[in-house]
Amino acid sequence: MNFTLLGCGRWGSFIAWYLNKNGNHVTVWGREGDPIVENLFSTRKNEYVEFPEEINLTTDLSFALSESEYVIISISSQGVRDLMSKVSQLDGYSEKKYILCMKGIENGTGARLSTILIDAGVPKENIAVWVGPGHIQAFTQGVPSVMIIDAYNSELSEYLVKTLRTDLIRFYQGQDIIGSEIGAAAKNVMGIAAGLLDGYGFSTLKGGLMARGAREISRLIKACGGNELSAYGLCHLGDYEATLFSQYSHNRMFGEKFAKGETFEKLAEGVATSSALLTLAEKVDVELPITQTVYDVINNKISKEDAIKRLFIRDNIKEF
Repeated sequence: MNFTLLGCGRWGSFIAWYLNKNGNHVTVWGREGDPIVENLFSTRKNEYVEFPEEINLTTDLSFALSESEYVIISISSQGVRDLMSKVSQLDGYSEKKYILCMKGIENGTGARLSTILIDAGVPKENIAVWVGPGHIQAFTQGVPSVMIIDAYNSELSEYLVKTLRTDLIRFYQGQDIIGSEIGAAAKNVMGIAAGLLDGYGFSTLKGGLMARGAREISRLIKACGGNELSAYGLCHLGDYEATLFSQYSHNRMFGEKFAKGETFEKLAEGVATSSALLTLAEKVDVELPITQTVYDVINNKISKEDAIKRLFIRDNIKEF
């Protein structure tokens, strides 16, 4: 198969390496002038993978799209709308099949990423998402995992699952793109929450976070028209180990360092997602107490004591 990869950060570069390793033709696009792109393109490697010569590298977006029927997008979720504004100016863009390989909700609008592509003129039957647990550091060491591909068009997701699965990644076919997108995005917020608990010295509460966090997101998914059970699948709860406990989790590490008053190298994706989820929740009238607390700790600088107290003084309710 011919794939074009838009974005070449750590996850995007791994996907390009993975697809090439399994016999596909791959073209990778990156933004001209970006230091990460320039370093990757000049050395053909980063700290995770090394690109063989047969992977095409380009900063020409028009050329990149012309090379493939399948376009994988792996950039910051908050940059999707800007990217699609450029893609939508190119001939034949709406005929491509798009696979979103990032986890987020648009800040300010609460929009799921697939709906941004639809807004840009891509038919929904041409859109899929690739989410679930996995760290590049483990994959490149040969440690396998399971992930999920979901789509509006079940024929597309079924085809991609059968085509892309290998001994390294076993894919399951999702049946709820609303739940898959929301669940995948929300796990990053729960990752920050887990890091805050680690930093506060309350790591034993992570079991409760797993149970109540999944329940919180299941209510949001249901209110948005999805299947609440998706929150307990690979898109969300199934990704908790990789996000709430792993040394490789940027969101967990960000939360831990924030709690300790230390700086982290970059802003975690879950920071913007916490705000975006609250916007989405307001639209469908759902309370997200854990998400709200994460947002307030980061943005309103509420104390450790206030953060823990506000979750424990809530009215008693039945678990389910």
